[in-house]
Amino acid sequence: MVPFRSTVSQSVKEVLQSLVDDGLVQTDKVGSSNCMLLFLCLVTANADAYMHPNSLLELPVAARGDCMRVSMRGELNRVDAAREAQKVNQQQLAELRASIEAERASRPESEERTASLAKLVQHKKELQALEIELQAYGACDPVKVEEKKRAVILAKEAAVRWTDNYLILLSHFTRQNGVEADDVRKYLGVGEDYEDIC
Repeated sequence: MVPFRSTVSQSVKEVLQSLVDDGLVQTDKVGSSNCMLLFLCLVTANADAYMHPNSLLELPVAARGDCMRVSMRGELNRVDAAREAQKVNQQQLAELRASIEAERASRPESEERTASLAKLVQHKKELQALEIELQAYGACDPVKVEEKKRAVILAKEAAVRWTDNYLILLSHFTRQNGVEADDVRKYLGVGEDYEDIC
């Protein structure tokens, strides 16, 4: 006789939830309990849709059955949403094309306009060449030099602050433990000229 082993309810709950999340089982609230439903045709339809996305739409309506109509409800909602988005996009495209045509009408082609456009292209090329030359002299750029000066000042202030912190800590440690400052410096590898760094 096989002894009865109880199952942990939490693991069953997790398994059912994973089946619902994967779309293999449908859940429905009935009163205070949850009802789990497994439609084999939905499982195969989902598998077919995953493997062959257009195969479900190619089947005749009679072959799809009721369960296919249930599974296609979500697809139909997505198709309707996609059609609405397509309508909005087409409307925006028509508006943009109309505005482009209006702008073309307000700017007729002329020799003066063509010459101005050619001059604009030439000036853009000159600007690009000047920007490349400016990058070559980037080390002498006044803005970058000023940034470096500021960075040097901040680094020096930080070095002075940490030197002061080191001195305070060293004096406290030597007073607390009765150790010579030279022994601590030697142990830490700090030379006598550490204050001259700044």
